[in-house]
Amino acid sequence: MRIYIPGTWPMLRKLVKTGRFDPIGGTAFALTPRLREAYVSGDDEELEYAAMNEAARASLRLLAVEFGLGEDQVPARRVVVAADLEDVTLRPDLDDGAVRISGAVPMTAIAAVHVDTEEAEHAVREAASVVDKADLGDLDAEFLVGEAEDHELAWYSPEEIAFLVDLGEL
Repeated sequence: MRIYIPGTWPMLRKLVKTGRFDPIGGTAFALTPRLREAYVSGDDEELEYAAMNEAARASLRLLAVEFGLGEDQVPARRVVVAADLEDVTLRPDLDDGAVRISGAVPMTAIAAVHVDTEEAEHAVREAASVVDKADLGDLDAEFLVGEAEDHELAWYSPEEIAFLVDLGEL
């Protein structure tokens, strides 16, 4: 099953060092039956894109925590790791596309990494500061989160991850 795991820049940095991606709490997103039911129409590709967007929103929440801990030097870029895993448990208690995975994801299971470009950093930083308010229905916060979500995530192959991290550290 293709899953989408929310992450942050420090998590990518650790992936490069260790060869495995450690998801926070084992949370990931996928095209689940419940996600499919939530949409009136859409093919698998469109619905997987919706699952990836849920992971990107979760990445904003992770960034909010890092910034709240004073990690202001962390690049304000949403990170989503796409991987293919078989051992996935549905999480109907969370979002429609939420799943749980156990343990770290080896580099060999990673299909791609999706990351914001530098142009998105201001919008992402603003959105991370209000994502919880947006989740609770604050319209101004929803607008700021929407501004960040208007930026498309760039796609990188697994072979490009180390180069991407090095480039981002400059």
